[in-house]
Amino acid sequence: MITPKQILSFEVEGFLAVESLLNSNEMEFYSNTYNAFINNEFDISDLRSDLSGAEDQKVEYITQIMLPSRVYPVLLDRPMHQRGLQIAKQLLGEDMVLDFDMLINKAPHTNKPTPWHQDAAYWIDMPDKRALSIWFAIDEATLDNGCMWYTPKSHKLPLRKHFQPVGKGALKCKGSEEESVAVPLQPGSCAIHHGHTLHYSRGNSTANNRRAFILNFRPEKMVELERAQGFDHSGNREVRV
Repeated sequence: MITPKQILSFEVEGFLAVESLLNSNEMEFYSNTYNAFINNEFDISDLRSDLSGAEDQKVEYITQIMLPSRVYPVLLDRPMHQRGLQIAKQLLGEDMVLDFDMLINKAPHTNKPTPWHQDAAYWIDMPDKRALSIWFAIDEATLDNGCMWYTPKSHKLPLRKHFQPVGKGALKCKGSEEESVAVPLQPGSCAIHHGHTLHYSRGNSTANNRRAFILNFRPEKMVELERAQGFDHSGNREVRV
């Protein structure tokens, strides 16, 4: 699925881009399914939120929908999840399994950035720190609509201090574009990052949506540990200190 050179790059840098993992026919299914979620054709009332933390409830700036494959299990047998799992096993070991998935959409002309953060800031404390996210572009991801930015080698450093600026919305820490790399993507391509890799994205200043479908993987025993402690990624957030 991916080459030894790509595996080495991921290990060193903490992130990796993979082009054209899904073809145009497959993308038609994902685009239609994504729109069905955004348009509330599924029951997602307890799984939908605005990551921006904005006070204006008339507009969703950064729509997050958690656990789409729990709502629509058909997704689990489709190419995105199947190929994503193969990649996760190649990069971090055969015991990797899907922990959770989510949709994140940046609406047109909202221009709200996703702040700098590391995914590990949301975790409970776990002895095995292996984890990765695979960020699939449903639309073309560009600098202007909010493609991902990653800070190379940050996954090798201690976790930065995170906080919630307004008491809700996404967690935040210090980071900068100057120390980071932008990863624009075509639809059907993906960006992969380690759970400790520092990342962010700009807001969407374009006239179109910026839809992303994210899969998160970690060792099976760590998923079992999470569930035993009642942590299922349904929307509850805890900051690890």
